[in-house]
Amino acid sequence: MDPVIGLDVAKGESQVQAFLQRKETYKQSFKFTHDLPGLQSFHRFYQELEKASGQPPAIIFESTGHYHEPVLHFLEDNNIAYYLVNPVISFEARKTNLRQVKTDKADAYHLGELYYKEDLEIYQKKTEKALNLRLLTRQHSALTDSYVQIKLQFQVAMDQVFPEYHTVFSDLYGKLSLNTLLNYPTALDVHKVADEKLAEEMRQFGARRSHEWFLDKARKLKDAAKRNPFQSQISYGQLISLRMYIRMLFQYQEHLSKLLKEISILAKSFEEYRLIQSVPGIGDKIAATIISEIGDINQFENPKKVVAYAGLDPSVFESGKFKASINRITKRGSSRLRQTLYTTVQCGLAKGRNKKLIAFYERKRNEGKPHKVALIACANKLVHWLYAMLKRQEVFVDQV
Repeated sequence: MDPVIGLDVAKGESQVQAFLQRKETYKQSFKFTHDLPGLQSFHRFYQELEKASGQPPAIIFESTGHYHEPVLHFLEDNNIAYYLVNPVISFEARKTNLRQVKTDKADAYHLGELYYKEDLEIYQKKTEKALNLRLLTRQHSALTDSYVQIKLQFQVAMDQVFPEYHTVFSDLYGKLSLNTLLNYPTALDVHKVADEKLAEEMRQFGARRSHEWFLDKARKLKDAAKRNPFQSQISYGQLISLRMYIRMLFQYQEHLSKLLKEISILAKSFEEYRLIQSVPGIGDKIAATIISEIGDINQFENPKKVVAYAGLDPSVFESGKFKASINRITKRGSSRLRQTLYTTVQCGLAKGRNKKLIAFYERKRNEGKPHKVALIACANKLVHWLYAMLKRQEVFVDQV
């Protein structure tokens, strides 16, 4: 016999369908909750199936964000073999049935059948250190996205209160700029203070510049206040909103700075960190993200599997004499890894950083490839380079 248990994982509970062998189910389907009593009851059922079949059954379930984590940890603690399946694979497998039925029972049954149809590999969980790094990098990305949205809303508020302010400071979101704006949010506030006093107060905000530099900034701020179209039409609500956005920007900057330090400390404990950073265009955050998303390079037999994992492999469509000439990338792997590799290529091409990558990009452009197609080709090539570096434990050699 070849027993298996299919689990359709949902929020807080899972549907169970057990098989003794292909096409031979064991008992009726049931549900268990993801709390300790529910997991223990499932374990008793697992032991019952093991006794009935004469060998330990495998567990198969889909990756469902964080909902499957309680089940996964319980299986790890009890040394139970399991298969964590990409939802894309199970979704395509369900299409083989003529009758389309979508229920928890049907999904658990299809997962059990998938075990017998596909040549699956037992899931290799990332190390705790790699999981922690992935959690931190993803949290940093999520906070960065929120920070960008706050900056856009802050810019809208500025356009309604002090639109000429952005001409004074090169870094509108810097400490000096935001502190000055927090104390002098309107043109009227700027008019009320003398140049010398304004320069001295700006100097206290921490920038290491000469008094003449601050005095010049104060005069520019005064000039911007004179050109401001909103001299006396600022409402109380607009001022409150502007100050709220400034405080939120400070909070986001502080949290992102602390998080980036934690990421850097944890990433430096990986041997791969130094190797990946040897590629021009890869900094601390990008290197940490690549390490956390790829994990152990030895789980990939060849670089093409890493390319597929990143979703950078081209889709292929042929039928009879027809062969598609336009093949888009599949985008079925890790979207975060794919975005990071794309960003790495852009950083490598900017300012002539990565000469080897630039030469490859220009070769693709000379072949007639559009800009974005050439960028994707560079990302694909970059994966091959990273794979060879990590396998051989060699640094990147930027020679054409």
